[in-house]
Amino acid sequence: MHSLKWVLLDLIGKCKTLSCFKQIHAKTVTSGLACNDLVATNVVKFLGKSATHFDYACDFLKQVDWRVSSFPFNMLISGYANGENAGEAVLVYRRIVRDGFRPDMFTIPAVLKSCVKFLGMGEGRQVHGVVVKMGFQWDVYVQNSLVYFYSVCGECGNACKVFDEMRVRDVVSWTGLVSGHVKAGLFGEAVSLFLRMDVKPNVATFVSVVVACGRMGYLNVGKGVHGLILKHSLGMDLVVGNAVVDMYVKCESLCEAKRVFDELPERDIVSWTSLISGYVQCKRPRESLDLFCSMQTMGIEPDKIMLSSVLSACASLGALDNGRWVHEYIDRKGIKWDVHIGTAMIDMYAKCGCINMALRTFSELPCGNVSTWNALLGGLAMHGHGHEALKKFEEMTRSGIRPNAVTFLAVLTACCHSGLIDEGRGCFYQMISPPHSLSPRLEHYGCMVDVLCRAGLLNEAQKLINTMPMQPDVLILGALLSACKAKDDAELSQEILDRLLQLEWQDSGVYVLLSNIFAANKRWADATRIRRLMKKRGIQKAPGSSVIEVDGKAHEFLVGDTSHPQNEDIHVVLDILANTSQS
Repeated sequence: MHSLKWVLLDLIGKCKTLSCFKQIHAKTVTSGLACNDLVATNVVKFLGKSATHFDYACDFLKQVDWRVSSFPFNMLISGYANGENAGEAVLVYRRIVRDGFRPDMFTIPAVLKSCVKFLGMGEGRQVHGVVVKMGFQWDVYVQNSLVYFYSVCGECGNACKVFDEMRVRDVVSWTGLVSGHVKAGLFGEAVSLFLRMDVKPNVATFVSVVVACGRMGYLNVGKGVHGLILKHSLGMDLVVGNAVVDMYVKCESLCEAKRVFDELPERDIVSWTSLISGYVQCKRPRESLDLFCSMQTMGIEPDKIMLSSVLSACASLGALDNGRWVHEYIDRKGIKWDVHIGTAMIDMYAKCGCINMALRTFSELPCGNVSTWNALLGGLAMHGHGHEALKKFEEMTRSGIRPNAVTFLAVLTACCHSGLIDEGRGCFYQMISPPHSLSPRLEHYGCMVDVLCRAGLLNEAQKLINTMPMQPDVLILGALLSACKAKDDAELSQEILDRLLQLEWQDSGVYVLLSNIFAANKRWADATRIRRLMKKRGIQKAPGSSVIEVDGKAHEFLVGDTSHPQNEDIHVVLDILANTSQS
């Protein structure tokens, strides 16, 4: 009998199908080994792998005495809770309880874990009732599970209530509350809870609070937590290191992010993706492409998220060769296209001047959302295809996709660039009217004013500006000023110039534009005053730059920059071109 048990255990471990298992099951029943704790556990382990075995598994457990051991019962619930169909765990729990099983303090956490996965608020509350009824409410293991369940399901008030009633709180209790608040999107509260902790944090606690600091932009708090991580000798942990890199990226402290990244003893795809996407988000696309090239030399395969970021960098730089390489890589590797990849690809081709490829990519994309349409409409607007943009906009609304503020901005821009006055006016009023009823932002007003001013409709443009709920910016007033000059309206021109002088700005580009406007209108004293004001406020003009792509590599040139390794050769070629054009 002893040797038969081990033979059956070996067969169960090798079993692949239910029909095969039924033969083994018959032998366990005839031999009387079905009630053996070790055999029952291995049977449950096999049956718990598939939701299709649900009823068979529950029927099998009828042969097992739960009073001898509850382990097989709890293991079946845990197996389903850890699987893809977590809701099955609740059904198993209900079935075995109906068959006579009495849950213990190890059953409850497994059931609550499944409730967390599918956000089963009602089911979890019922389990809480069972906890109170059976007297498990003071068990720290059960309490920790309840705290985490309520936090993740957004019932943070109930989570705190359970937490406050706990007689003993360990690091798991605190971590459950902190991480639950993070998963519920309550990042500020998560940081506050961490600062209240009276026990030593563990890896999971640090990861959760670092994520919260990144989402809230709490750079100083994040640096403090980073210091604690180093103090507890956890800085070399990959999961913690990735979280710290991501925190610095989201706080736009890229130097610190790069330093931590460089110090990581090992890096995975998450490490590289965090930094590369961070460079893109912080408007440093060239560095992101350089880092991507470095990653490739190390043989790391990029994923969809990273490829989307790389495509965004290519779009910003106009690096068409790099963008085409990404497109070919996706096709070569058989990577499945999704909305994010497709939208980034359309945006890249549009911004690199390949509007036909953008249209082709859009038509071949199996699915899309409002962002996908916005990328296409923005590309058409950028290239002056106003009529095509309007057709696509109509197609979008017919398809049932609801346009947002970005959509209308793209269509208004298209109308502005193509001189479509009536269409632009109609689009603007469509945006502010039901069913859309969107509140125009400064950019929308700017486009509409520009459309009207280009058509010489000065009075209508003024009326629109007067209805704006915010102050017009220098671009709007500049467009109005240009229209005044075209109509030779000196009085209104003077009024606009005086108004420009009264406004305060923080963007260096605005000051430069203001100075140029005053100079063009021969108001030299005001132009000089603007320049002095820039110096007084410590506002530095960002140097002009241009980017060109040669042999798949993007080269950026700043005004007055002589650091390029081929600087002398470049100037020789420029001199030749200048002389050729003059002759």
